[in-house]
Amino acid sequence: MPAPAPRSVLCVVGARPNFIKMAPILNAFAAHQPRISTTLVHTGQHFGELMNGQYFSALDMPRPNFNLAVGSGSHAQQTGEIMQRFEPVLDRVAPDAVLVAGDVNSTLACALVAQKKGVPVLHVEAGLRSFDRRMPEEINRLLTDQLSELLFTSEASGRANLLREGVDGRRIHFVGNVMIDSLMRNAALAVPVETLLHKTGRSAMFKRGAAYAVLTVHRPSNVDSAIDLRRTLELISAITRRVPVILPLHPRTRAAIATHGLEALLEHAGLLVTEPLGYLEMLGAMKTARVIITDSGGLQEEATVLGVSCITLRDRTERPITVDCGGNILVAGDREKTLRVLDEILRGMHKPNARPPLWDGAAAARIAAATHDWFNQTSGRPS
Repeated sequence: MPAPAPRSVLCVVGARPNFIKMAPILNAFAAHQPRISTTLVHTGQHFGELMNGQYFSALDMPRPNFNLAVGSGSHAQQTGEIMQRFEPVLDRVAPDAVLVAGDVNSTLACALVAQKKGVPVLHVEAGLRSFDRRMPEEINRLLTDQLSELLFTSEASGRANLLREGVDGRRIHFVGNVMIDSLMRNAALAVPVETLLHKTGRSAMFKRGAAYAVLTVHRPSNVDSAIDLRRTLELISAITRRVPVILPLHPRTRAAIATHGLEALLEHAGLLVTEPLGYLEMLGAMKTARVIITDSGGLQEEATVLGVSCITLRDRTERPITVDCGGNILVAGDREKTLRVLDEILRGMHKPNARPPLWDGAAAARIAAATHDWFNQTSGRPS
């Protein structure tokens, strides 16, 4: 009697953080016994080699089975376009479930289509909450979780948030953090920061072993308006007077700087502005930094596990465990607090003092096991 066909999951990626989360999940599904079959769909929310192409090779990911090539646009335009292009792919593949990760527009758009078509949604990194509905990502998180059949959480706050919002606790699985799976697998392959400095001709900017900062900024609250963007760039200028800074410039931040004519505020001897770095280059720069300064959620997590102090340019975080572990300090737009905390870090304060539970490199294997068990226990249709 022939063996039954493996259960199938359609996995969605759309932006840089999705690639980092999805790579270990694809590997875990393939390695699970019995194997869970996967189809990879890239919505094209992030596009071009700098923002997505290089991640497939760096993370040893298979190329997508489908690329929807959506591109940029307003939140409404992008979400609607993804939905229209994803529906025929979903019909063609006819998977047993759709797996989405994180909080980008692709996550919500594909979850909406799947739910309306009666295909169960599995959400990786469920339950994270900033409690700031001005953030588009917060809306995506809230709605995706309400649409999902299985909710995989990365920290204890996720379960508490979901239960408070009425999600059945039997659908929630604490699995740990898949971004850390990728980090631990690739840490030894990270490109040393000296390689980046040599390539950019800025080796003289840093003395070997001296302190430096890695800084990223792209959130609307920090870069969208001319006033907020000027404040952010002037803060960066002040930081460079204390410590050299590597600034991989996000495309939307670069575009905002050009729109408002603020390029001159990036001209500092202690500032190295680069294009977005590849995963292994960024990992290498972060590993040996004295401090990471960011408004990104993922970098807060990576800094915690790398043992690097983190200053978050926001007034709240959806990843409170990074604050609880002692290495992440929230400063919002407070210039004086930012510089005071930076001075303290340069004196050796605010290093992470613990690794969060289950941030151990095995989160993807737990997701595969929980998905397999769920397939065995149900018909695979939403409850």
